[in-house]
Amino acid sequence: MASARPATSSPQEFDLFLPLRSKGGLENPFAIYALLRTVRPVMKMPIEGYDGPGVWFLTRYHDVHDALRDPRFLVDRMRATIIRENVERLPAFLQQTTQGLRSMLTMDPPDHTRVRKLVNKAFTPRRIESLRGHIETIVDELLAPVMNVGQMDVIDTLAAPLPAIVIAELLGVPSEDHRQFKSWASEIVATLGQPTLGARRAAAAPAMQKLFGYLSEIIADRRKEPRDDLISAMVLAQEEDDALSDMELLATSNLLLIAGHETTTNLIGNGLLALLREPDELERLRGNMTLLPTAIEELLRYDGPVQATVRVAREDLEIDGYQIEEGSLVLVGIGAANHDPAVFNEPERLDIGRDPNPHLAFGFGAHFCLGAPLARLEGEIALRVLLERFPNLTLATEAPEFRSNPVLRGLVSLPVFY
Repeated sequence: MASARPATSSPQEFDLFLPLRSKGGLENPFAIYALLRTVRPVMKMPIEGYDGPGVWFLTRYHDVHDALRDPRFLVDRMRATIIRENVERLPAFLQQTTQGLRSMLTMDPPDHTRVRKLVNKAFTPRRIESLRGHIETIVDELLAPVMNVGQMDVIDTLAAPLPAIVIAELLGVPSEDHRQFKSWASEIVATLGQPTLGARRAAAAPAMQKLFGYLSEIIADRRKEPRDDLISAMVLAQEEDDALSDMELLATSNLLLIAGHETTTNLIGNGLLALLREPDELERLRGNMTLLPTAIEELLRYDGPVQATVRVAREDLEIDGYQIEEGSLVLVGIGAANHDPAVFNEPERLDIGRDPNPHLAFGFGAHFCLGAPLARLEGEIALRVLLERFPNLTLATEAPEFRSNPVLRGLVSLPVFY
């Protein structure tokens, strides 16, 4: 097996998502996915200055689906040769694992099973549904200041603060700290999926330190005075059953915060944009709001909040005749899979009544998104209220700006008139 070349004194930074940063890629990555599915569905990514086990990108539905459920693919990124030997050249979202921040996202069984079983208790269908009335109240409070203004930025007004407030409350963050909590998280997320980006990453480091320091204080407080919140439940499990190490507890709290609001922000923003760009489907939904649950599923498929995830080859294996070496890093193209015409008829067409709709927006298998029921509920409530209260919603710009993160796909802003 070939070994990675040592980094030079001024190594080139890896940009694993370079194809999506080409002209128009952030605005519409699906055209790029379609091209890759046609000409190189199992693509070895060229990485300058590295000749170890490859970095691969999967874009077909059946390959992505199989990789998400096949135990030969690991989520522990430290098993990838390129990560172990080239830490400083990696995007931020891959570097965190090397710093001891092991959450469920980067754990394989049995550790993943142990931690997920604990956190699952906070995300049961019954508990999530019990939040419906409270989420509706939060939506009312967020929209009240703009009801008669005539225009708003949907991201700033609703899509960003709503899920941030909900997950912060579940964790046990005091309401007076919600805004600061969101600010730190947004600074951190801005670097995820990016190449190293020197100054920008340095600017995000203080936010990471402050957020982790804050969470550590919350954890210490809950050890002294437990409350009815998720951090208290995790602290109790740690003390009674040794279910979580200190670092696992901290990393899990951070994961729930980031995943618990950034992805739902993107679901609401991307979803509303898709509807406003397809007026026939928008009017179809307005005329029959019972379609809202299937509409949410279609919006998740059509322009989902998470475009890719990462796996590591546990052993030598073959995909479509390509030899994937043990230790290879595999980028699993969820967004590409959700537009595969082999599975979805007319995948580039928005169809709010699409059924069946076996999209992979929340992943598949053991690592299926724990917060999927909460994201669906928040998205459903937010879109229903927006469509019911603002019957004349229109885009204030034809080209809303997407963030430069191709992994967590979302809008910088979504200005509308009403």
